[in-house]
Amino acid sequence: MGMSKPIKGIFLLFITLCAVMVIVHKRSPSIKGMPVAPGFCPSSVSEQSITPLYNTSHLLVSAYMDQRAQGFDIRLIGIFRRDSIQELHCCFCCAGYLRETTPAKVLQHPDNFGFPFVTTDVMCQIPQNCNATHVTLLTQPKPRNVFEYIWLPIRNKNNKAEENKMMDFTVCISNLFEDYNNVLQFAQTLEMYRLLGVNRVVIYKTSCGPDLDHLLQSYKQEGFVEVVPWPIDKHLNPSRGWLFSEHGGDIHYFGQLTTLNECIYRSMERSRYVLLNDIDEIIMPYQQDNLKSLMDGLQAQHPKVGVFLIENHIFPKKHFEPSKRFHLPQWNRVPGVNILEHVYRESPDRNIYHPYKMIVQPRMVEQTSVHSVLRFFGEQYKVPLDVCRIIHVRVALLKQLTLEELNVDKRLWDFQEKLIPNVDKVLKKLFL
Repeated sequence: MGMSKPIKGIFLLFITLCAVMVIVHKRSPSIKGMPVAPGFCPSSVSEQSITPLYNTSHLLVSAYMDQRAQGFDIRLIGIFRRDSIQELHCCFCCAGYLRETTPAKVLQHPDNFGFPFVTTDVMCQIPQNCNATHVTLLTQPKPRNVFEYIWLPIRNKNNKAEENKMMDFTVCISNLFEDYNNVLQFAQTLEMYRLLGVNRVVIYKTSCGPDLDHLLQSYKQEGFVEVVPWPIDKHLNPSRGWLFSEHGGDIHYFGQLTTLNECIYRSMERSRYVLLNDIDEIIMPYQQDNLKSLMDGLQAQHPKVGVFLIENHIFPKKHFEPSKRFHLPQWNRVPGVNILEHVYRESPDRNIYHPYKMIVQPRMVEQTSVHSVLRFFGEQYKVPLDVCRIIHVRVALLKQLTLEELNVDKRLWDFQEKLIPNVDKVLKKLFL
């Protein structure tokens, strides 16, 4: 008796599927006998800003094309435990195909301040004829169980057209953490940067107070602020200070060094200049009214310079301008510091170490620390104080100075006609 029509149809379908699988197996590249069909990799793509590296103590952050170092194509930015650096291998997803690995070169950044974990670059070469879209690191030269891999997208490989439009200035703010809720100074600083010509502010956020979080979301929606989640406390015990011997913990200051480096690479293909500073600091030109005029002049005078060092000047928040001209009633209930009320500036004691912050051309920087670059191309230049300096409203550094020993500096007042209504507009949106 012959097969019924439904059974015959199922049998023919089964035979057809078997034939297709044989053809795919013959045409697909394989590793250790495992067929890898188009579209197979990446099986799992990380959507996190911090990704544990399988079978190690290390963390991966992001991957970028970077062919400035001879013999390498890819730079992975990570956080590695210094006492357990092992041999690693780069594995690529090449337009849907898994390819052979290439040896990885691990570069620990020299600034670790004694902490067990350090910002680390991993340099890779892409195999020939590989249209690489994703990368991961392996502890063995040949892939084994590919389902265990978590892939990082190569972030600057296939940017959208609008993301490729070059901006002039990006500000990189390293870390927000704990209950920081200085809303008024935050809004004033961002609006001041907008007046100076900044196009985007990138902020790495572990946590913050509820009012500031509301403000961040407002800036994010309009596109002026890019908020990068930074859950470093979910993976390590981050230090609240900068020196391991004093503060303990796993990593310096919530991973500040890693975020600054990541922001440089994030901005490399989309911003001519990057400002590296904290949220309570304003890099202020004193002879021009915007950053573009400042940098056009400096770059014309110093064409080989890629790193411009800006000296930090502290305005102690305990001293108030006596006329109370800018003690505005609409800001009385807004949490935070009113920077317009603080016009007394310390003169730095240059007999001790005095920090700088930086304006850099990102394409000329490989590695950075907080107050200096670690590896870079070209030259660096200390910008004169009468040209540009940092306005930093915070607790006094030279606490022994009397009011008469401080300098009066009302540079911020030159922008008050536009700054005040702009800040009011932002705060009204938040019902503050």
